[in-house]
Amino acid sequence: MRIAIAAIGRMKQGPERELVARYLDRAKAAGKPLALTGFDILEFAESRGASADTRKADEAATLRSALPEGIRIALDEHGRTMPSAAFANQLARWRDDGRPAVSFVIGGADGLEPAFARSADLTLSFSPLTWPHQLVRIMLAEQLYRATTILSGHPYHRE
Repeated sequence: MRIAIAAIGRMKQGPERELVARYLDRAKAAGKPLALTGFDILEFAESRGASADTRKADEAATLRSALPEGIRIALDEHGRTMPSAAFANQLARWRDDGRPAVSFVIGGADGLEPAFARSADLTLSFSPLTWPHQLVRIMLAEQLYRATTILSGHPYHRE
């Protein structure tokens, strides 16, 4: 099953991008024997629309046209929280159900279009706090790596 992070906005070169790459490289290596592949980053330009609603609609259209068939997970502070082990197990269930891909979607500065967020298979929150998108990418990349280690049977320090 292919895994992708789809984000509105491009990260600049620097330590944040390097940290995301480091975690995703680890996830690729650990995920390969688990039939978890890809761990790609898909970056899309922010809309230049005049209003927040226009920008969100433009960005949602871009995302809809670019995401692969499969599970779509919207990242939003109003979403569901879950422990790392449950997150890992959910990825494994989707893989075992034959889902071809899972895309994690991070909206632009205005957030995700409400209709796009409602159409997601899951809306996931790392916290009710508002986080910079660069940090959300880092946290997501780390959780994907952590999921592969949990599914590989590595001892998990919280259980």
